[in-house]
Amino acid sequence: MEQRGLIRIFCGEGRGKTSAAVGCAIRAAGRGRQVAIIQFLKGKDTGENAFMKRLEPEIKVFSFEKSSESFKDLDEERRAEEVQNIMNGINFARKVLTTGGCDVLILDEFLGLVDTGIICVDELVSLLNNKPEQAEIILTGINAGPEIYELADDVTLFLTGDMNQSGRKKSI
Repeated sequence: MEQRGLIRIFCGEGRGKTSAAVGCAIRAAGRGRQVAIIQFLKGKDTGENAFMKRLEPEIKVFSFEKSSESFKDLDEERRAEEVQNIMNGINFARKVLTTGGCDVLILDEFLGLVDTGIICVDELVSLLNNKPEQAEIILTGINAGPEIYELADDVTLFLTGDMNQSGRKKSI
């Protein structure tokens, strides 16, 4: 019998959200699960991204943005250009979920797409509601609203400083 896939959120102002998600990816890949990571809003040429590419083929890493700079550092014209690339990444995420292209999908900084107005909360909720039962989704970003928290099985809040808070919302 296949295990029900969880929705996990790593959010907050503190550091380590992506690192925690990558740790989950390594654990899942070590158990023979297919893992994909799609990065958003970070720019194309992060050292983090270059390192994660070394995890392939066990963990597939994707970034659809063309700029080497973070989205927040772009001027308005370049942001407008990047939004189309980001939308391609979102469509790819939907396709991966609907085709069963992986067991674990990590959407790194995806919560920031709501903060920047690239997608609305309803679009994010729809994506989560339409995931296959056995697929696990991990979302990272700074903010997650109540509608998103409600759908999550696990939420870890990364605070600035040394203390993090974690909570399982629903029993498994």
